Amino acid sequence: MFTLVIGGAASGKSAWAEEHVLRLGGRRMYIAAMRPSGEEAQARVERHRRLRAGKGFETLECYTDLASAQVPPGGNVLLEDLGNLLANEMFDVRGGETAVLHGVEALLRSCANVTVVSNEIFSGGSAYGEDTLRYMYSLARLNRALAARAELVVEVVCGLPNVLKGELK
Repeated sequence: MFTLVIGGAASGKSAWAEEHVLRLGGRRMYIAAMRPSGEEAQARVERHRRLRAGKGFETLECYTDLASAQVPPGGNVLLEDLGNLLANEMFDVRGGETAVLHGVEALLRSCANVTVVSNEIFSGGSAYGEDTLRYMYSLARLNRALAARAELVVEVVCGLPNVLKGELK
């Protein structure tokens, strides 16, 4: 099953996605895409690690080139998150959304269940520079493409899941 989980900052989307993957059973892998640079980023990484502790997730740090990630065949993968992966691809290696789509497709071919967490970023205004707007529109295109492909699309608002496509089991 392919699930896309979207929501704003601190909406509860990560916690919901983790619980969703736990309900699926089987071997679980957490693919961390946020490169921890700086104290604030490191604090976020540590917070997420504490939240996952004892839940049976193996962690793979993968900042770019998702298609080459070594994942357990037939396992359950949680990719956290699409926005960080896209930013790394666009601004670090110039791979962009095509590289991200190829990576997600590789996961879908290999894994029993793939859950991707992404951000809803168009609620915060419109006064951005050219590079930021290019990133935002690229993420929007990725969200639309993955939503079309996913069997389940859930928007999390205030910790509450709103099913946009498919059905919760």
